[in-house]
Amino acid sequence: MTARNQQGIGMTSQRTRDRLVARLAERGITDHAVLGQMAKIPRHLFIDEALAHRAYEDTALPIGLGQTISQPFVVAAMTALLLARQPAKVLEIGSGCGYQTAILAGLCREVWSIERIPALARRAEQNLRELKIRNVRIKAGDGYEGWPDRAPFDAIIVTAAAPQVPPRLLEQLAPGARMVIPVGGAAQSLWVIDNEPDGLVQTEHDAVRFVPLLPGVSA
Repeated sequence: MTARNQQGIGMTSQRTRDRLVARLAERGITDHAVLGQMAKIPRHLFIDEALAHRAYEDTALPIGLGQTISQPFVVAAMTALLLARQPAKVLEIGSGCGYQTAILAGLCREVWSIERIPALARRAEQNLRELKIRNVRIKAGDGYEGWPDRAPFDAIIVTAAAPQVPPRLLEQLAPGARMVIPVGGAAQSLWVIDNEPDGLVQTEHDAVRFVPLLPGVSA
């Protein structure tokens, strides 16, 4: 591919990203930092080439191995909820292909991310390397266990639905920290849990649809 063609593709994807961001703003995403970061990150690089033409639709897309890249609106909404407390150190459960990770990396000082499926963890690392994102560490592991030797965290974001909030993750919240997590089975909703001085405070937000959070490391 010539440099001229590459430039043309880059300009086209930027225009489509800008249109996506405009749609997100119309739907109620008001955090300018989140919208700005989503305008920067090329979502098409995180999905298979056969689906690249759908990269800037506001919809979840398959990334293989039974997993999906989340709907952009959901990514934006969860990120905005997480950033309300201005976290510096974030734990992400469910790296997937690394798209949500890349959004967080531009908005937080450091991101620690756990992915259950080793092949996806490697793919996410490669995607982030290609974008020269260096403030992220990814490992293959059990999301239910979190990353205790790197705890506590200012924020924890979970990108798969748990039947109930994993206790080990709650233990890794710093004082004043926030967790954003989808909870449920067939019916799911987004929960926000704040670690307040008097204890954990939970609020329930909109209905969502995520793949299930599964324990253990899958080969």
